[in-house]
Amino acid sequence: MTNVLSLLVGWVLDLVFGDPQRLPHPVVGFGKAIAFFERRLNKGRHRMLKGALMSIALIALVFAATWLVRSQLSIFTFHFSLFTPHFSLLTSHFSLLFDVIIIFYCLAGTTLIREVRQVFLAVDRSLEEGRAQVARIVGRDTSQLSAQEVRTAALETLAENLSDGVIAPLFWLALLGVPGMLAYKMVNTLDSMIGYRTERYKDFGCWAAHIDDVANYIPARLTALLMILSSSLFTSHSSLFTSHPSLFTSHSSLFTSHSSLLTFVRKYGRCHASPNSGYPEAALAGILDCRFGGPHYYFGQLFDKPYIGTNDRLLTTADMQKAVRVNRTAEVLMVLLTAAVLYFVR
Repeated sequence: MTNVLSLLVGWVLDLVFGDPQRLPHPVVGFGKAIAFFERRLNKGRHRMLKGALMSIALIALVFAATWLVRSQLSIFTFHFSLFTPHFSLLTSHFSLLFDVIIIFYCLAGTTLIREVRQVFLAVDRSLEEGRAQVARIVGRDTSQLSAQEVRTAALETLAENLSDGVIAPLFWLALLGVPGMLAYKMVNTLDSMIGYRTERYKDFGCWAAHIDDVANYIPARLTALLMILSSSLFTSHSSLFTSHPSLFTSHSSLFTSHSSLLTFVRKYGRCHASPNSGYPEAALAGILDCRFGGPHYYFGQLFDKPYIGTNDRLLTTADMQKAVRVNRTAEVLMVLLTAAVLYFVR
C-alpha cells in the first residue's frame, strides 16, 4: 500500500511545480494510445463493442502494468538489500520514489488554478485574449463567448477539475493504491477524448463515458461536500474573530449555511448532462451565489445545458480568488483524509 510520505511529497511537488512542461507525462501517452486505436477502430460495424473493448483493455493494462512495476521494485529491493546491506536504506526508497512520481503526475490542481487566473487576467485586458486563454482549458467553442461567459466557463472548469484532477485521483489512491490512481487517469482521459455524444463518438465512446460516470460518482459528490465545508471555514473564521458572536450563534449560522448549500447542490447538481459534473459546479455556484450552465457549442453542435442557479450576476476577479481558496482548502482536506486512510490500512 502507498506510504503516507509518498502522498505528501507527491502532493507538495504538484503544489509547487504543477504539471511538468518539459518532462514526458503519462497522460500524454494515454492520449496518443487512445487516438491511435480510435482512428483504427472507430469505423465500420460494431463501433460500440470495439469502443468498449478498447476502453476496458487500456484501463486494465494501465492498472496491471503499474502493479507489476511496483511489485518488481519491491522484489528488487528485497534481493538487493540481502547482498548489499549497506545500501538497504537507499533501495528501500525505490517504491516510495515510484509512488511519489505517479502521485505527482496524477494530481492536476495547481496547473488549472494558474490557467484560471490567467483567464481572468486575459479577459480584463481584452475579450479576444480571454477567449483564447479559456480555450486552453475547455472543450466548448469559445469564439463567440462574451466576457461573462469566458469567466463562467473558467470557474465551471475549476470546479469540475477539482473533482476530476484532485479529489477523484486521491479517492482511487486511497481505495486501490497507485495502480488505481493511474488507472483512473486513463478512465478520465478516455472520457475527455471520446466520451462525447457527437456523431463521431456517440457509439464508440459510449462505454468510456459510462465507466467515467461510475468512477466519478462518489468523488464528485464528495467534492461538493468538501467545497461546502471549505467555504464555511472562511465564514466561521471571519465571524469568530471579527464580530465575536456567541458560540451557539456561530454554530447555528454555520449549520444554516451548510444546510442551504446542501439543499442548493441537491436541487441543481442533477441539472447537467453529466450525472457527476453538476455537483461540484453546483457547490461553487451556491458558494458564489451565481449562475453556471446554459447552452454552448461543442464541435460545431449546440448543447442546451440546464442552468445551475438563478443569479446571473457579473463575475469578478474577487469571485475567482474566492473559488481558488475554496478549491485549495477542499484539496487540503482530501489530502488529510487520504493520508488517514493510508495510515490506518497500512
